[in-house]
Amino acid sequence: MPDYHDDLRLGHVLADAADAATMERFKALDLKVETKPDMTPVSEADKNAEELIRGHLQRARPRDAVLGEEFGSEGSGPRRWIIDPIDGTKNYVRGVPVWATLIALMERGEGGDRPVVGIVSAPALNRRWWAAEGLGAFTGRSLTSATRLQVSKVGSIQDASFAYSSLTGWEERGRLPGFLDLTRDCWRTRGYGDFWPYMMIAEGSVDICAEPELSLWDMAACAVVVQEAGGRFTGLDGKPGPHSGDAAASNGLLHDDLLNYVGDAGH
Repeated sequence: MPDYHDDLRLGHVLADAADAATMERFKALDLKVETKPDMTPVSEADKNAEELIRGHLQRARPRDAVLGEEFGSEGSGPRRWIIDPIDGTKNYVRGVPVWATLIALMERGEGGDRPVVGIVSAPALNRRWWAAEGLGAFTGRSLTSATRLQVSKVGSIQDASFAYSSLTGWEERGRLPGFLDLTRDCWRTRGYGDFWPYMMIAEGSVDICAEPELSLWDMAACAVVVQEAGGRFTGLDGKPGPHSGDAAASNGLLHDDLLNYVGDAGH
């Protein structure tokens, strides 16, 4: 089995560099923000962080391919780094501390590309989570000062805490009725948004979450953290991994129930 310790160490170096760059501009009064063609915001900090990470990767892993939200795809080969320099840009530009840099390494195997390393770093929350295939999932300040993550053991929807990003998108896809049924039937709902619900699933503080529209860079790092903590991460179609353009994540025990409400099964 491949050993991903070196890649994980590199991921932390990349996250450290990104954290320094994003925190320096967080809440800056002169932060430049543009609107992308899809009408979502992008700040100079998004671009700077991605450029920094790409620069490090070029030196440390010149043969690996890179896909980033801001600067697209570069290189080819069986190993590819997936970068979202700031997941939660809308929060970032408004001064809300819930945003993170997402860094994943994907590797080509028999079943296609799968995420094997993931780092989620949220410096304004003073939190970082990470995982590598076969090594488990952790949170802490560094590789040497970390706590192992484990999903919850909640076994019924009635006792479950459900996290989501927003209502937008569910209605457009005709899935709002199932989503609303789930919010009525579960114990608690919270709209934490972006990367955070997935990390809470890995920590065992939330049991289920789902989003109707996502890109690979939103999901790759989160998927490996959830899976290595003992949970399940699929598309709304039930296919494992971050390739479906949407996501359902859970402690595993509640996954089929979750898909019955919001997935293709219940649609």
